[in-house]
Amino acid sequence: MLNSVSLTFPDGSVRDYDAAMTGAGLAESISKSLAKKAVAYAIDGTVRDLSDPLGKSGKIEIITREDPRALELIRHDTAHVLAEAVQELWPGTQVTIGPVIENGFYYDFARNEPFTPDDFPVIEKKMREIIARNKPFTKEVWSREQAKKVFADKGERYKLELIDAIPEDQDLKIYAQGDWFDLCRGPHMASTGQIGNAFKLMKVAGAYWRGDSNNPMLTRIYGTAWADQAQLDAYQTMLEEAEKRDHRKLGREMDLFHFQEEGPGVVFWHAKGWKMFQNLVNYMRRRLDEQGYQEVNAPQVLDKSLWETSGHWGWYRDAMFKVTVAGDDTDDDRVFALKPMNCPGHVQIFKHGLKSYRDLPVKLAEFGNVHRYEPSGALHGLMRVRGFTQDDAHIFCTEEQLAAECLRINDLILSTYADFGFEEVSVKLSTRPDKRVGTDEAWDHAEAIMGNVLETIRTRSGNRIKTSINPGEGAFYGPKFEYVLKDAIGREWQCGTTQVDFNLPERFGAFYIGSDSEKKQPVMVHRAICGSMERFLGILIENYSGHFPLWFAPLQVVVATITSEADGYVTEVVAKLKAAGLLAEADLRNEKINYKVREHSLAKVPVILVCGKREAEEQTVNIRRLGSRDQQSLGLAEAIAQLTEEAITPDRRRKRAA
Repeated sequence: MLNSVSLTFPDGSVRDYDAAMTGAGLAESISKSLAKKAVAYAIDGTVRDLSDPLGKSGKIEIITREDPRALELIRHDTAHVLAEAVQELWPGTQVTIGPVIENGFYYDFARNEPFTPDDFPVIEKKMREIIARNKPFTKEVWSREQAKKVFADKGERYKLELIDAIPEDQDLKIYAQGDWFDLCRGPHMASTGQIGNAFKLMKVAGAYWRGDSNNPMLTRIYGTAWADQAQLDAYQTMLEEAEKRDHRKLGREMDLFHFQEEGPGVVFWHAKGWKMFQNLVNYMRRRLDEQGYQEVNAPQVLDKSLWETSGHWGWYRDAMFKVTVAGDDTDDDRVFALKPMNCPGHVQIFKHGLKSYRDLPVKLAEFGNVHRYEPSGALHGLMRVRGFTQDDAHIFCTEEQLAAECLRINDLILSTYADFGFEEVSVKLSTRPDKRVGTDEAWDHAEAIMGNVLETIRTRSGNRIKTSINPGEGAFYGPKFEYVLKDAIGREWQCGTTQVDFNLPERFGAFYIGSDSEKKQPVMVHRAICGSMERFLGILIENYSGHFPLWFAPLQVVVATITSEADGYVTEVVAKLKAAGLLAEADLRNEKINYKVREHSLAKVPVILVCGKREAEEQTVNIRRLGSRDQQSLGLAEAIAQLTEEAITPDRRRKRAA
C-alpha cells in the first residue's frame, strides 16, 4: 500500500491498512458481527466517527455500545435528537447548545413561551419516532460564510454567535441526521437507531445565554440517557433514594442547620448540627494527634500583598472576597482579602523561627474557616457553600521524606473513611495542567514520586483500592492525589486530597538548615481528609440517611415518659446517661407515647428509652431503636453500660484494643 498506516490492536498484534479506510471499513474487515455492533472507534484514545478515515498509525480500538465510552456518545446523540424533536414540534424554536453532563445531557432553547415538564411526554414520543427512523449521522465541513448564511436563513441567530466564537484554525463541522442538522464538534455514533430508548427528560430550568444575566433567558431541558433500560431504571431508583436522603430535607427534620438570604452560601448551625460538627472536629483532632500534627490558626484577613506573593491574587482572584474598611473617614486604604485557603498562613508559621533538617517533617494542621465566591446558582446546601471549614494541613519535609509522608497521609485518609463506613475508595493522580508554575524538571520529579506512591497504594491494598491517572487535572503548583469515596447508594464523592508543592516555599523564601549547614527549600505537601467539613457532613447525612451510628449522632438518646408519674425517674435516667458521657434529653410532654416515638424517629434519634410507672418501680427502661420495631426491656445499669459501650468512637476502640 502506497499510503498505509500501522495499527496496534488491543491484543498487541500490529497490522497495516490503507490510510483512507474508514473505521466502519476496518470493523467490517475484522468481522461482520463487530461491524454491526460498532458505534465509533478510537486511535490512541481519541474517539472518532466510524465514517472518519484512519489517517494515522496508532493504537486502535473499535467501540461498541457495551464500552463505557459509548455512554457519552449515546447522551450526545440523544441531545441532538431532543433538539430535532423540539423543532419538529414547535417550528421557530431556536437551538443553542446541548452538551453532555454527568449522568445525562441538556439542551438550551430560545422560545417565547418556556417549556414545562408537561411538554415532556410529547417530546419523548417524538424523540422515539426520530430514533426509530434510524437515520445515519453524517458530517460535513462548511466554510464560515456558508454556515452563517444557512443558519441566518433559518433564523438561528445564536448559532451565528457560536460560529464567530470558533477559532479560525478549527474546522466548522455540521452533523446531520436525515434532514435536520446542527453545528457540532462530534463525534457521533453511526445512526440514531443506535441510541436506543433508555432515556428520559428530567427537568426544565432557566439559563441565561452564555451564563450572562445581561443576555436573554433560555429554557434548558435536562435529560438522562443510558445504554439499556436496566441502567435507566437503576439510575431513577437511585435518584428517588437520593431525594429521600437529601441533606437539606433531613437537616430540617433533624433541626441541624438552615440557610437564609442575608447570608448566601454560609451555614446557620443549630445546636444539634453544631454538636455534630464538633463531634467531627474532635474526632479529627484525635486522629491528627496520633500522627504528630501541631494544630495552628492563621488569620482570616490578610493584606493582598501576601496573596500576590503566593500567586493566588493572580490565579484565584475571581473566587476571593476583597475586604476594606467600612468607614468613610479613615486613612487606611489598604486592600485585604478573606482567606480562601490556609496554605500561605502556614508558610508564615513555618518560617517563624529557624528550622533544622532534624525538625522535619513539620506538620501544621488547622480547622480553618475560609471563604470562596461561588455563583448563587451553584450554591447547594452544605455541598456547595461560600464559607466553609477545611480540615487542612501542610507538611514541610525533605524530598527524601516525601514518599513516606504521602503514604502516611494515605493510611490516615483511608482509615478515617473506614471509620465512617466508606470502604469503597479510589485514588486518582492528577498530573500537570497546561497553566502551571515551576519547571518541567520539577514536575517530572514530583510526578515520578507520586506515581510510585500510587502504585504502592494499589499493591498494598491487594488491588482493593482502585487507582487511575487524571491527565492535566493537577493544581497549578503541583500534582495531587484525589480520594473518591462511594456512598451507600453508589454515588461518588471526591473528598480528600494530597498535593505536592515546590512553588509556595520558593515564593515565600521558606527554608531549613540542612545537614551540610546550608539553606535548603522544603517540599510542602497540602493535605485534606474531609476537605470541606460542611460538605463532608452533608455527605454523611445522605450516606446514613440521618441514621447515624450511636458514636456520631448529635443526640444519642431520648428518654420519654408514658405517664407523668414517671417524670422524676426519667429525669434521674437522663442524669445518669449524661454522667456516662452520652448525649441525652428527656421528653416529659403530656403527649401519647406513640406520638413521641414517631416524632423522635422522624428526627432520627438512634435510641428512645420509654419509661412508665412500672419501669420507674423496677428501675428498668424499654429500649426502642431507630428503624426497628423490636423493643427490649433492660435494667437501667445494664442499658447504660450497653449504650456507653456502643457509643465508643472507632479510634478510641482501636486504642483500647491495642
